[in-house]
Amino acid sequence: MLKVGLTGGIGCGKSTAVASFRELGAMIIDADQVARDIVEPGTKALNEIAQLFGDGILLENGALNRSKLGQIIFSPTKEAEQALANLEKITHPIISEEIKSRMDWAETQTIDYPYLLVDIPLLVEKEYESLFDRIVVVDCLVEQQIDRVKNRDGMNEESILQIIEQQATREQRQEVATDILDNSKDVEHLLSQVKQLHRQFVSLSDQ
Repeated sequence: MLKVGLTGGIGCGKSTAVASFRELGAMIIDADQVARDIVEPGTKALNEIAQLFGDGILLENGALNRSKLGQIIFSPTKEAEQALANLEKITHPIISEEIKSRMDWAETQTIDYPYLLVDIPLLVEKEYESLFDRIVVVDCLVEQQIDRVKNRDGMNEESILQIIEQQATREQRQEVATDILDNSKDVEHLLSQVKQLHRQFVSLSDQ
């Protein structure tokens, strides 16, 4: 089964592209969903997070208080940087293993799906490149990222720039890309490129 990794910065239109690939028939693994699944109540990761940050990081029902965790790890302080690093030491090895496990399972589903697409926001940052035959980057200008996230989430520019600075640069993503989806124009332009890539990936899977 052809294995495709897809990534892009915040506000680049990654979700729109992934939704289109799904509609066209690709099997999708969502790394963000994996990240949510591995911190469900009772999981090893959530227990370790509670040990690290204290039981106050949990809601009354035992679930992770994502809002409180976000306040701890995303404030512009050295303490927040260290807290994020400590959190990632817990979560990323587990996320990585779970993604690989789901990819292994996907290999058994070749009758139903022409290829596998894994949506990984941190593909470059966490060095997942070797897992894939093709790497798709959804790309646009930084100014467009800022405008889109402002309109979508109501965030201020400073907060958006902090997130962008924590992510890989456009250049770093483009360096690893085998295919780039240009999302600097309208959504129709993006979706037409997705359809072209889909046809290409189906053809590669048939070889």
